[in-house]
Amino acid sequence: MMGTAAFHQPLASAGCDLAGGVVALGKFDALHVGHRALAERAAEIGIPFLLSFSGMAQVLGWEPRLPVVAGCDRKRVMGLWSHYCRGIVPQEYNLDFAKVRSLSPQQFVEKLAKELDVKGVVAGSNYRFGYKAAGDVTDLVRLCKEYGLEASIVNPVMDRQEVTISADVGDDGSSRERGQVSTTRVRKALAAGDLKRVADLLGRKHRIILNLHNSVQSGNALTLSISNVLNQPPCMGAYNCIVGPQEKFDGNVSELLLAQLKIDASQIEVVLEDKTLAERVARFSTIAVEFAV
Repeated sequence: MMGTAAFHQPLASAGCDLAGGVVALGKFDALHVGHRALAERAAEIGIPFLLSFSGMAQVLGWEPRLPVVAGCDRKRVMGLWSHYCRGIVPQEYNLDFAKVRSLSPQQFVEKLAKELDVKGVVAGSNYRFGYKAAGDVTDLVRLCKEYGLEASIVNPVMDRQEVTISADVGDDGSSRERGQVSTTRVRKALAAGDLKRVADLLGRKHRIILNLHNSVQSGNALTLSISNVLNQPPCMGAYNCIVGPQEKFDGNVSELLLAQLKIDASQIEVVLEDKTLAERVARFSTIAVEFAV
Protein backbone atom coordinates (compact mmCIF):
# COMPACT_ATOMS: atom_id res chain seq x y z
CA MET A 1 0.00 0.00 0.00
CA MET A 2 1.38 3.39 -0.96
CA GLY A 3 1.56 5.79 1.97
CA THR A 4 -0.68 8.82 2.13
CA ALA A 5 2.27 11.21 2.00
CA ALA A 6 3.18 9.99 -1.45
CA PHE A 7 -0.14 11.21 -2.79
CA HIS A 8 0.45 14.70 -1.40
CA GLN A 9 3.39 15.31 -3.69
CA PRO A 10 2.58 17.66 -6.59
CA LEU A 11 2.57 15.93 -9.93
CA ALA A 12 5.22 18.19 -11.43
CA SER A 13 7.73 17.30 -14.12
CA ALA A 14 10.75 18.69 -12.33
CA GLY A 15 13.07 17.00 -14.81
CA CYS A 16 11.24 17.97 -18.00
CA ASP A 17 12.91 20.12 -20.63
CA LEU A 18 11.56 23.67 -20.78
CA ALA A 19 13.73 24.65 -23.76
CA GLY A 20 11.66 26.55 -26.28
CA GLY A 21 8.56 26.43 -24.07
CA VAL A 22 6.40 29.21 -22.70
CA VAL A 23 6.12 29.35 -18.92
CA ALA A 24 3.10 30.62 -17.04
CA LEU A 25 4.19 31.92 -13.65
CA GLY A 26 2.19 31.41 -10.45
CA LYS A 27 1.50 29.16 -7.47
CA PHE A 28 -1.23 27.06 -9.16
CA ASP A 29 -2.60 25.32 -6.08
CA ALA A 30 -6.29 25.31 -7.01
CA LEU A 31 -5.85 25.12 -10.79
CA HIS A 32 -8.83 27.46 -11.13
CA VAL A 33 -10.13 29.28 -14.23
CA GLY A 34 -7.69 32.15 -13.68
CA HIS A 35 -4.78 29.72 -13.79
CA ARG A 36 -6.30 28.08 -16.85
CA ALA A 37 -6.36 31.46 -18.61
CA LEU A 38 -2.58 31.73 -18.10
CA ALA A 39 -2.05 28.27 -19.59
CA GLU A 40 -4.33 29.15 -22.49
CA ARG A 41 -2.32 32.29 -23.28
CA ALA A 42 0.95 30.35 -23.01
CA ALA A 43 -0.40 27.81 -25.52
CA GLU A 44 -1.16 30.63 -27.97
CA ILE A 45 2.55 31.49 -27.97
CA GLY A 46 4.14 28.03 -27.82
CA ILE A 47 4.31 24.86 -25.73
CA PRO A 48 2.72 25.69 -22.35
CA PHE A 49 4.27 24.96 -18.97
CA LEU A 50 3.14 25.94 -15.50
CA LEU A 51 6.21 27.12 -13.59
CA SER A 52 5.84 27.24 -9.85
CA PHE A 53 7.94 26.85 -6.72
CA SER A 54 8.20 23.92 -4.35
CA GLY A 55 8.86 24.33 -0.64
CA MET A 56 7.46 27.86 -0.28
CA ALA A 57 5.30 27.00 2.73
CA GLN A 58 8.21 25.46 4.61
CA VAL A 59 10.64 28.28 3.85
CA LEU A 60 8.18 31.07 4.62
CA GLY A 61 6.66 29.36 7.65
CA TRP A 62 3.11 29.09 6.31
CA GLU A 63 0.77 26.79 8.21
CA PRO A 64 0.58 23.37 6.51
CA ARG A 65 -2.76 22.60 4.87
CA LEU A 66 -4.19 20.25 2.32
CA PRO A 67 -3.94 21.29 -1.33
CA VAL A 68 -7.10 22.11 -3.25
CA VAL A 69 -6.11 19.55 -5.90
CA ALA A 70 -4.50 16.28 -4.83
CA GLY A 71 -1.02 15.81 -6.26
CA CYS A 72 -2.05 12.55 -7.93
CA ASP A 73 -5.02 14.30 -9.60
CA ARG A 74 -3.22 17.23 -11.22
CA LYS A 75 -2.39 15.39 -14.44
CA ARG A 76 -6.10 14.80 -15.01
CA VAL A 77 -6.82 18.52 -14.71
CA MET A 78 -4.02 19.30 -17.16
CA GLY A 79 -5.70 16.91 -19.57
CA LEU A 80 -8.98 18.80 -19.23
CA TRP A 81 -7.16 22.04 -19.99
CA SER A 82 -5.88 20.74 -23.31
CA HIS A 83 -9.29 21.68 -24.74
CA TYR A 84 -8.36 25.33 -24.11
CA CYS A 85 -4.69 24.96 -25.09
CA ARG A 86 -4.80 24.00 -28.78
CA GLY A 87 -5.03 20.33 -27.84
CA ILE A 88 -1.75 20.50 -25.89
CA VAL A 89 -1.63 19.14 -22.35
CA PRO A 90 0.30 21.68 -20.23
CA GLN A 91 3.14 20.29 -18.18
CA GLU A 92 4.23 21.38 -14.72
CA TYR A 93 7.71 22.37 -13.63
CA ASN A 94 8.74 23.24 -10.08
CA LEU A 95 11.75 25.25 -8.98
CA ASP A 96 13.07 24.76 -5.47
CA PHE A 97 12.01 28.00 -3.77
CA ALA A 98 14.87 27.85 -1.27
CA LYS A 99 17.36 27.93 -4.15
CA VAL A 100 15.81 30.83 -6.06
CA ARG A 101 14.24 33.04 -3.39
CA SER A 102 17.32 35.27 -3.16
CA LEU A 103 17.41 36.01 -6.89
CA SER A 104 16.75 39.57 -7.95
CA PRO A 105 14.10 40.14 -10.63
CA GLN A 106 16.85 40.40 -13.24
CA GLN A 107 18.59 37.25 -12.04
CA PHE A 108 15.30 35.35 -12.14
CA VAL A 109 14.55 36.35 -15.74
CA GLU A 110 18.16 35.58 -16.65
CA LYS A 111 17.67 32.09 -15.22
CA LEU A 112 14.57 31.61 -17.36
CA ALA A 113 16.36 32.78 -20.48
CA LYS A 114 19.83 31.28 -20.11
CA GLU A 115 19.51 28.25 -17.84
CA LEU A 116 15.98 27.06 -18.62
CA ASP A 117 16.06 28.38 -22.21
CA VAL A 118 12.38 29.29 -22.37
CA LYS A 119 10.86 31.09 -25.33
CA GLY A 120 8.34 33.21 -23.50
CA VAL A 121 6.74 34.13 -20.19
CA VAL A 122 3.09 34.62 -19.19
CA ALA A 123 1.93 36.14 -15.91
CA GLY A 124 -1.13 37.68 -14.34
CA SER A 125 -1.29 41.46 -14.06
CA ASN A 126 -0.68 41.39 -10.29
CA TYR A 127 2.26 38.96 -10.41
CA ARG A 128 5.35 39.91 -8.40
CA PHE A 129 8.68 38.14 -8.45
CA GLY A 130 12.27 38.31 -7.29
CA TYR A 131 13.65 38.66 -3.77
CA LYS A 132 11.02 40.13 -1.43
CA ALA A 133 8.66 40.41 -4.45
CA ALA A 134 10.68 43.38 -5.71
CA GLY A 135 9.60 43.03 -9.34
CA ASP A 136 6.17 43.65 -10.88
CA VAL A 137 4.83 42.94 -14.37
CA THR A 138 6.31 46.16 -15.75
CA ASP A 139 9.73 44.91 -14.68
CA LEU A 140 8.93 41.47 -16.08
CA VAL A 141 8.06 42.80 -19.53
CA ARG A 142 11.14 45.04 -19.58
CA LEU A 143 13.52 42.29 -18.48
CA CYS A 144 12.04 39.75 -20.86
CA LYS A 145 12.64 42.17 -23.72
CA GLU A 146 16.25 42.62 -22.62
CA TYR A 147 16.80 38.86 -22.64
CA GLY A 148 14.94 38.20 -25.89
CA LEU A 149 11.87 36.55 -24.36
CA GLU A 150 8.31 37.13 -25.41
CA ALA A 151 6.21 38.37 -22.47
CA SER A 152 2.45 38.40 -22.19
CA ILE A 153 0.46 39.79 -19.28
CA VAL A 154 -3.03 38.40 -18.70
CA ASN A 155 -5.79 40.38 -17.01
CA PRO A 156 -7.36 38.61 -14.04
CA VAL A 157 -10.44 36.46 -14.51
CA MET A 158 -13.04 38.19 -12.38
CA ASP A 159 -15.34 36.43 -9.96
CA ARG A 160 -18.81 36.41 -11.53
CA GLN A 161 -20.60 36.22 -8.19
CA GLU A 162 -22.31 39.53 -7.49
CA VAL A 163 -21.57 39.46 -3.78
CA THR A 164 -17.90 40.38 -3.48
CA ILE A 165 -15.59 39.29 -0.74
CA SER A 166 -14.55 42.46 1.00
CA ALA A 167 -11.16 41.34 2.22
CA ASP A 168 -9.59 38.68 0.02
CA VAL A 169 -6.26 37.78 1.51
CA GLY A 170 -4.06 35.63 -0.67
CA ASP A 171 -2.11 32.53 0.29
CA ASP A 172 0.96 34.73 0.69
CA GLY A 173 -0.84 37.11 3.06
CA SER A 174 -1.41 39.71 0.35
CA SER A 175 -4.64 41.48 -0.52
CA ARG A 176 -4.00 41.82 -4.26
CA GLU A 177 -6.80 39.41 -5.21
CA ARG A 178 -9.87 41.57 -4.63
CA GLY A 179 -12.62 40.83 -7.13
CA GLN A 180 -10.80 38.13 -9.06
CA VAL A 181 -10.94 34.37 -9.08
CA SER A 182 -8.35 33.11 -6.62
CA THR A 183 -7.33 30.08 -4.61
CA THR A 184 -8.47 31.98 -1.53
CA ARG A 185 -12.01 32.20 -2.90
CA VAL A 186 -12.02 28.51 -3.78
CA ARG A 187 -10.98 27.60 -0.25
CA LYS A 188 -13.63 29.87 1.27
CA ALA A 189 -16.32 28.35 -0.92
CA LEU A 190 -15.22 24.84 0.13
CA ALA A 191 -15.26 25.92 3.77
CA ALA A 192 -18.86 27.09 3.24
CA GLY A 193 -19.89 23.87 1.47
CA ASP A 194 -20.89 25.83 -1.63
CA LEU A 195 -19.89 23.29 -4.26
CA LYS A 196 -21.66 25.04 -7.12
CA ARG A 197 -19.56 28.12 -6.48
CA VAL A 198 -16.46 25.95 -6.21
CA ALA A 199 -17.27 24.42 -9.60
CA ASP A 200 -17.73 27.89 -11.12
CA LEU A 201 -14.35 29.03 -9.80
CA LEU A 202 -12.54 25.85 -10.84
CA GLY A 203 -14.26 25.41 -14.19
CA ARG A 204 -15.00 21.79 -13.24
CA LYS A 205 -16.66 19.80 -10.45
CA HIS A 206 -14.55 19.48 -7.32
CA ARG A 207 -12.98 16.10 -6.75
CA ILE A 208 -11.26 14.75 -3.66
CA ILE A 209 -9.08 11.66 -3.38
CA LEU A 210 -9.48 9.28 -0.46
CA ASN A 211 -6.89 6.77 0.65
CA LEU A 212 -8.86 3.75 1.92
CA HIS A 213 -6.04 2.45 4.10
CA ASN A 214 -7.51 1.33 7.45
CA SER A 215 -11.06 2.08 6.32
CA VAL A 216 -13.80 0.08 8.04
CA GLN A 217 -16.80 -1.36 6.22
CA SER A 218 -20.11 -1.77 8.03
CA GLY A 219 -23.10 -2.74 5.94
CA ASN A 220 -23.44 -0.35 3.02
CA ALA A 221 -20.96 2.20 4.37
CA LEU A 222 -17.20 2.71 4.56
CA THR A 223 -15.77 4.81 7.37
CA LEU A 224 -12.28 6.31 7.36
CA SER A 225 -10.30 8.91 9.24
CA ILE A 226 -10.45 12.49 8.03
CA SER A 227 -6.65 12.22 7.71
CA ASN A 228 -7.17 9.88 4.75
CA VAL A 229 -8.39 12.71 2.53
CA LEU A 230 -5.61 13.95 0.25
CA ASN A 231 -6.99 17.37 -0.67
CA GLN A 232 -9.37 19.91 0.80
CA PRO A 233 -12.90 18.59 1.27
CA PRO A 234 -15.96 20.77 1.78
CA CYS A 235 -17.13 21.59 5.30
CA MET A 236 -18.90 19.12 7.55
CA GLY A 237 -22.16 17.86 6.07
CA ALA A 238 -23.69 15.29 3.72
CA TYR A 239 -23.07 15.49 -0.03
CA ASN A 240 -24.30 13.59 -3.06
CA CYS A 241 -21.42 12.39 -5.18
CA ILE A 242 -20.02 9.83 -7.59
CA VAL A 243 -17.23 7.54 -6.41
CA GLY A 244 -14.88 5.22 -8.23
CA PRO A 245 -11.29 3.95 -8.32
CA GLN A 246 -9.02 6.95 -8.69
CA GLU A 247 -6.95 5.47 -11.50
CA LYS A 248 -10.00 4.41 -13.56
CA PHE A 249 -12.51 7.14 -12.71
CA ASP A 250 -12.45 8.83 -16.12
CA GLY A 251 -11.95 5.76 -18.26
CA ASN A 252 -14.49 3.20 -17.08
CA VAL A 253 -18.05 4.34 -16.43
CA SER A 254 -19.00 0.87 -15.18
CA GLU A 255 -16.78 1.42 -12.13
CA LEU A 256 -18.59 4.62 -11.04
CA LEU A 257 -21.18 4.51 -8.28
CA LEU A 258 -23.65 6.97 -6.80
CA ALA A 259 -22.98 7.60 -3.13
CA GLN A 260 -23.44 10.01 -0.27
CA LEU A 261 -20.41 11.39 1.51
CA LYS A 262 -20.83 12.34 5.18
CA ILE A 263 -18.08 14.49 6.65
CA ASP A 264 -17.57 15.35 10.30
CA ALA A 265 -14.65 16.67 12.31
CA SER A 266 -12.86 13.33 12.66
CA GLN A 267 -14.08 10.98 9.96
CA ILE A 268 -15.62 10.52 6.53
CA GLU A 269 -18.36 8.03 5.76
CA VAL A 270 -19.02 6.82 2.21
CA VAL A 271 -22.57 5.49 2.00
CA LEU A 272 -23.43 3.25 -0.96
CA GLU A 273 -26.78 1.81 -2.05
CA ASP A 274 -26.13 -1.63 -0.60
CA LYS A 275 -23.58 -3.81 1.15
CA THR A 276 -22.37 -5.46 -2.06
CA LEU A 277 -21.38 -2.10 -3.53
CA ALA A 278 -19.62 -1.11 -0.31
CA GLU A 279 -17.62 -4.34 -0.44
CA ARG A 280 -16.72 -3.57 -4.04
CA VAL A 281 -15.45 -0.09 -3.20
CA ALA A 282 -13.54 -1.37 -0.16
CA ARG A 283 -11.28 -3.40 -2.46
CA PHE A 284 -9.75 -0.24 -3.97
CA SER A 285 -6.69 1.38 -2.44
CA THR A 286 -7.76 4.92 -3.37
CA ILE A 287 -11.02 6.35 -4.64
CA ALA A 288 -11.97 9.59 -6.30
CA VAL A 289 -15.06 11.41 -5.09
CA GLU A 290 -16.66 13.92 -7.45
CA PHE A 291 -19.30 16.16 -5.91
CA ALA A 292 -22.68 16.90 -7.49
CA VAL A 293 -23.58 20.58 -7.91
